Amino acid sequence: MTKYTEVNWKNNGKLKLLIIVGTRPEIIRLSEVIKKTRRYFDVVLAHTGQNYDYNLNGIFFHDLNLEEPEVYLNAVGSDLGETMGNIIAESYKLMVAIQPDAVLVLGDTNSCLSVIGAKRLHIPIFHMEAGNRSKDECLPEETNRRIVDIISDVNMAYSEHARRYLADNGLPKERTYVTGSPMAEVLRVNLEKIESSDIHQRLGLEKGRYILLSAHREENIDTDKNFISLFTAVNKMAEKYDMPILYSCHPRSKNKLESSGFVLDKRVIQHEPLGFHDYNCLQMNAYAVVSDSGTLPEESSFLTSVDKPFPAVCIRTSTERPEALDKADFILSGIDEIGLLQAVDVAVAMNEHKHLGLPVPDYVDENVSDKVVKIIQSYTSIVNKMVWRKY
Repeated sequence: MTKYTEVNWKNNGKLKLLIIVGTRPEIIRLSEVIKKTRRYFDVVLAHTGQNYDYNLNGIFFHDLNLEEPEVYLNAVGSDLGETMGNIIAESYKLMVAIQPDAVLVLGDTNSCLSVIGAKRLHIPIFHMEAGNRSKDECLPEETNRRIVDIISDVNMAYSEHARRYLADNGLPKERTYVTGSPMAEVLRVNLEKIESSDIHQRLGLEKGRYILLSAHREENIDTDKNFISLFTAVNKMAEKYDMPILYSCHPRSKNKLESSGFVLDKRVIQHEPLGFHDYNCLQMNAYAVVSDSGTLPEESSFLTSVDKPFPAVCIRTSTERPEALDKADFILSGIDEIGLLQAVDVAVAMNEHKHLGLPVPDYVDENVSDKVVKIIQSYTSIVNKMVWRKY
């Protein structure tokens, strides 16, 4: 492990920004922001190590043309409590050692809890994807969202919905901005590589004749009742549509399937997590996409805007992106057999009849990375003066 005292800034006179990530959704969404901040700031990228292997994280650094993190915190513990504690403790040690001018995090994963240390050290905190609320208290992410939004000095929301949630929670309006989702920028930059992927040839799949499945969320996999309900529905879906269901299978899901002894229909093909270009190529050419991914609404919105719509079904009972449902970009199916099969039927039929969703206005901007750079540059000194009384 790199010793934190050996993590060096370039000392080029630019603002020293620490970016902390821990999961592949953060890496994907932040990819263009990381590149842009490296151009204009002195950046250290830290990976908490909470969810690291090549297929889950490493492949995305390669696919998205990102430099490897300067430091890994190796925060994985023997259980969730130890891991969360390690994330806070190790990120605190890192900040003490390198003394960044500002910290940037995105989203609602446990890696975002690193900002607790930044707050105690009086380091300005910038939070992307702020204000998202599912109003579902069963979701661990909902707790993280509230903690990180309140602790952060500047909140950058994806939508006006999210900005209103932040205002309703009493957070300062003068330090809340709507940047939009970074996914449009990420997808646009990578669209040519996505379209040229040969993943169908490699997997022997016919375009439009398979269902793409991604299910990995804690509430869907770790709860026995939900797990059995979901995969019973998946088997029924395989039987009904009689076509391959390609399951991009997260380690959590694979372990649960193995330990439970649940038998999947032979048409359900388990595959290790796919790279960014391959997955999105499969997504835009699928008969239907059935996923519990948080980025599904954003991907559906963008691909609709470039005439690449796909039937999107979200296997959840709540969403923190109501703005995408406002524009009919996806369907919430729940995880029961009847709801899931009905949702797929409706999504496919509406797509065939060209009854398509519309791009979410807050998701279409392709200069989110520019906005983030200018907000961080603008507000680091303001936070130091107005919040921490540093003169």
